[in-house]
Amino acid sequence: MRKKRQKAQILYYQSFTDDFIESRNQFFQLPKDYSWIHESVLYRGISHIIYLLGETFAFFYCRFALHVKVKNRSILRQYRHNGFFLYGNHTQPVGDAFIPIRVTAPKRGYAVVSSANLGIPVLGAFLPALGALPLPETFSGMKRLNEAIRQRIREGCCVVLYPEAHVWPWYTGIRPFPASAFGYPVECSAPSFCMTTTYQKRKHRKKPGITVYLDGPFYPDVQLSNKEQKGRLRDKVYNCMMKRSRESTYRYIIYEEEKN
Repeated sequence: MRKKRQKAQILYYQSFTDDFIESRNQFFQLPKDYSWIHESVLYRGISHIIYLLGETFAFFYCRFALHVKVKNRSILRQYRHNGFFLYGNHTQPVGDAFIPIRVTAPKRGYAVVSSANLGIPVLGAFLPALGALPLPETFSGMKRLNEAIRQRIREGCCVVLYPEAHVWPWYTGIRPFPASAFGYPVECSAPSFCMTTTYQKRKHRKKPGITVYLDGPFYPDVQLSNKEQKGRLRDKVYNCMMKRSRESTYRYIIYEEEKN
């Protein structure tokens, strides 16, 4: 993978799993006793305060730094007391942490993230309080993470997933993602929504504005097997996001496949 700068920035990739963004502590690993659910009243109180501060930051950052507009937010209103999953395309290194907070407010949100994010200096320590649910590397850790996700859905929260897994800044397409990413809504029998980030040219500005489209709900088809449910749900969300991605009208960064 190599980068080349011209009048417009061009990034070359070999596969859709290439990384263009790496944290300073890319190989950070969770401790074996890491807890995704904290019962401490003190921790919950501090976490609540930090999340409120995060909501405030998300408002100003999304509105004045990223220039985010949200379309179709009304579809979430009837689910304000119910847990649901929110799937998005992964195109903002920092914004993808705060755009869902802005989109789902005042509902509390959680996001499944790479454990490498917790290794980011200073900010990484606050991410769990902001709703980060880091992916572990052990089977026992995955069991505890899965239970934490089920609990958050039972509590009526939103759980955000970026099934593309890797951040491609300002990318205007939708990369392939696996059906396995939809195991959670199938297991929890919970609705899913998709959040498609698109980019439009701003007058007299080099960086584009952002329009986020919300669509759904999408439900698992309980008449199918678990594997078929995940595949069907994946197709519905993917096709919807592909259609919405056509609303992008400007490429700030151009991605081209590297030829051998």
